[in-house]
Amino acid sequence: MLQFIKSLLSGKEDADLPALPMGQRVYAIGDIHGRLDLFEALIAAVEEDDALAPTADTTVILLGDLVDRGPDSAGVVRRARAWQAQRNVRILCGNHEEMFLRSFDNADMMRHFMRHGGRETVQSYGVDRKALGAGSVEEAQAMMVQAVPSQELAYIASFEDMIQLGDYVFVHAGIDPEVPLAEQRPQDLRWIREPFLSHSEPYGTVVVHGHTISDQPEDKGNRIGIDTGAYASGRLTALVLEGSRRRYLEAAMSEDGTIKAGPRAVPA
Repeated sequence: MLQFIKSLLSGKEDADLPALPMGQRVYAIGDIHGRLDLFEALIAAVEEDDALAPTADTTVILLGDLVDRGPDSAGVVRRARAWQAQRNVRILCGNHEEMFLRSFDNADMMRHFMRHGGRETVQSYGVDRKALGAGSVEEAQAMMVQAVPSQELAYIASFEDMIQLGDYVFVHAGIDPEVPLAEQRPQDLRWIREPFLSHSEPYGTVVVHGHTISDQPEDKGNRIGIDTGAYASGRLTALVLEGSRRRYLEAAMSEDGTIKAGPRAVPA
């Protein structure tokens, strides 16, 4: 433990710490939930940070839940797609993407989706709020089918379930502690909380995830949670990994409505 603390204070690499392969850099971004304003600010911060850092093979990973709750899910999806055209951006499928996709041909799922932030998503595709509220679930479903382009659905359906890089695995929600990585179920990768969150034993890899909100990033040794509740808190977090080093960037909205983005210090 003393050596671990010394290595952090000195900024030196330690071969025994979890690490990415040499020459790689990762920016993992937590649940965006329709907050295009925060996403745009964090994109700018990532681009500036990566430009100022030593040249590396950089990967951006969005941990899922791009949609629902916040005001502009459609804008977030389109911005993510545009960013992918410019650099290596990989996107995980969250439980909210799953609900969204399943709602197009399942009325019961549509009802569940609308109760958990889906209403804002449908409105972001141009469906009138009053019309959406006045109709039945089936009518709302029909309006959504009409409003959302089929190519956008295909794009969202292409999101990944798990990404492994070096000593890290990236998922939306977590993993089942009793199941090998290669046998994890999409349902757990997208939805799990317990027993994953309370599991304290090493996994042999560090799990980077979103899904469960915390006031600040949670580094528990075997897992790192970076969902800081952007849609409600006004704070969107990115974990930066390079070698065995970890640091954070954040886009945060102040009380006067301005958004600032840059490095975030996390208490030990």
